[in-house]
Amino acid sequence: MQQTLPSRQLAIILHADIVGSTALVQVDESVAHYRMQGVFKRFSKIIQQYGGITHELRGDALVAKFGLASNAVSASLYFQRENTRVNSEYKDSILPEVRVGIAMGEVIIADNTITGTGVILAQRLEQLALSGGVVIQNAIFETIPKRLPFEFTNLGEQHLKGFDTPVTGFSVALTPGAKIPEADTVISTDKIQIQESPKPAIAVLPFKNMSGDPEQEYFSDGISEDIITALSYFRSFPVISRNSSFSYKNQATNIADIGRELNVKYIVDGGIRKSGSRLRITAQLIDAENGHQLWTSKFDRNLDDIFEIQDEISEIIVTKIQPELTHAELEKVAAKRPENLTAWDLVLRGMSLVTQFSRDEANQAESLFRQAIELDPTYPDAWSGLAWVLLYGVLICDPGEREKLIEEGFNAAQKAVKLDDRSAMAHYVLGVGHVWKEDFQAGIREGELSIELNPYNATAHMGLGNRLDLIGRTDEGIEKLQYALQFNPRDPRRGLCMVMLSRANSSIENYEEALRWAKEAVSVSSENPDFHYRLAICLANLDCIEEAQKNLQLCEKLKPGFLKERKAWLPYSNPERNQKFFQGMWKHNLLEPV
Repeated sequence: MQQTLPSRQLAIILHADIVGSTALVQVDESVAHYRMQGVFKRFSKIIQQYGGITHELRGDALVAKFGLASNAVSASLYFQRENTRVNSEYKDSILPEVRVGIAMGEVIIADNTITGTGVILAQRLEQLALSGGVVIQNAIFETIPKRLPFEFTNLGEQHLKGFDTPVTGFSVALTPGAKIPEADTVISTDKIQIQESPKPAIAVLPFKNMSGDPEQEYFSDGISEDIITALSYFRSFPVISRNSSFSYKNQATNIADIGRELNVKYIVDGGIRKSGSRLRITAQLIDAENGHQLWTSKFDRNLDDIFEIQDEISEIIVTKIQPELTHAELEKVAAKRPENLTAWDLVLRGMSLVTQFSRDEANQAESLFRQAIELDPTYPDAWSGLAWVLLYGVLICDPGEREKLIEEGFNAAQKAVKLDDRSAMAHYVLGVGHVWKEDFQAGIREGELSIELNPYNATAHMGLGNRLDLIGRTDEGIEKLQYALQFNPRDPRRGLCMVMLSRANSSIENYEEALRWAKEAVSVSSENPDFHYRLAICLANLDCIEEAQKNLQLCEKLKPGFLKERKAWLPYSNPERNQKFFQGMWKHNLLEPV
C-alpha cells in the first residue's frame, strides 16, 4: 500500500527540559512528577499565548514550534520568570528548574510528533544553557528585531554532537527593569493546539551491516525500512520517519540520546552478518528512557532468496515487537495514579481487561472506555474498545441483554469507523457487529479490510478466520486462525483463537485436533468457564464422558448459571455443522438438543 509521506517545513523550534530531573525524582518521586507536570503545563499555556504550539509534552522534556523567533524568546523569558516565582514558594529542595534551547531548522510533523534537524539542534543548544536560562542559535539572534529589550551574550562557536559545522550560540536575558514584550502576531497554518501526545513513539534505527560486505548494505537498510513501514500500520504507536531515524546511520550514539533527540520511548535496533551462504539477523527492542532491553531474538537463514528472507524477517520482528510495546506501556500505565490517566491510558487498561471474559472485567473495561470517550469523544480507539467489550459481552450476558449489547456495540463500532476509516481495529470490531447481526458477508468484508489496513494484526486474522469457519469456508478459516497464533504467540487473546480452532475442527469431525486446541485454551486461561465448556464438548465427542462431566461441573463452579446461559448456543446457521459439533453432548445426554 502506497503511503503519503509527511512534508518538511522550516520552523522555529523550542526545546526545554528539567535540570537534574533524576535527582529530583530520587528525593520524592510523587512530588517531583507532580511538579514537573505542572511546570510544562504552565509553559504550554504561555507558549499558546505567544502563538506557539506544543507538539510534545512528555516526562522531563517539551518541544514546541513557533512562527516568529521573537515570540519564542519572549515566551521562554516569561516562563522562566514565572517558574522562578513558583519555585520560591516551595519549602523543600524539589525545585524543577528549566533550561531552554531555540533553533531554526527543517522539521517533519506527523502523528502529533515533531522530528528533524531543527529539533535536534534546539536540544543541543538547550544543553548549553544554565538552569533557568535560554540559549538561541545565531540564526535566531539575527532574526530578532533589535528594538526588543533583550540582552545577548555570545557563547562563541560550539561544536555540537551530530553537526559537522560549528554553531554559534547566544544566551539571552531580559534587559534589567524592562517589561517582557507581548506576542507579535503571525499568520499560522496550524489550526489545532496540541498540548500533549501521550502515545509512545518508536524509532527503527538502520540495521548494521556487520558482514564486511558493502553489497549487503542495501539488504540491511531494506530490513529497517520494511520494519518502519510495517510498524506504521499499528496506528496506536507513532513511528518516526526513515529520514529522521536513518540520520544515525554509521554513528556511535547513545540510545538514551537518540530517544531524547527523536522524542521516542522505544527503539528497534539490530544487525546483519553474512557468512558464506548464511545470514544471521539480530533484532532488539529497547526502552529508550532507561536502556532496558525488552525483547531480543536471532534469525538464521540461507541466502536462497534474499528478498523473501527480507519480507519474512520483517514480518516476524514486527509481530513480536507490537505485543511487547503494548505490554511495556501497560506496566507504565498501571503505575500511574488514577487522576493522571489520559484517554490513551484508559483505553490501554480497558483492552487488557477485555480478554478476561468475566462479567466483572467486562464491566470494568466498559467503564474505562466510557471514561476515555468522556475525556476525548473523537478518540476512535476508545469507541473501538467500547464496541469490543459490548459485542464480546454477548458471549457472557444474560439472554435479555443480548439485543441491547449488539445494538450498542454495533453503533460504537460505526462511530469508530466514522472517526477513523483507516483504523484496522475499528473495522475489525465492526465486522464482529455484523456477525452478531447475522450478516456474515459484511463481517467478512470488514475483516478483509481490517487486514488490508494492517496485514500484521493477529487479532484481525483471528476474526476473519472465525467468520470464514462460520459460513462454511472452514479450511480457509483454520489457516487464518493458525496464522494468528503463529505470529503472535503471546497475545492475551490467544485462548479465544484456540477455542475457535477447536470449534472449527469439531465441525468437520476432526475431533482429536479439536481436543488438542481446547486443552491448549484451558492451559492459557484455566479460570474461563467457556473454555472448559468447549473442552467438555471435545471430550464428549471422543466418548470421554467422565472427564466431560467434570469440566461441565467446573463451568458451574467458576460461574453459577453458566450452563443455563449457554443452553441455547448454536454457533452455526447450518444445522448439520451444529450436529457434528454437539454430537457427543447430545448423544450422551450431557446437553439437551436445541
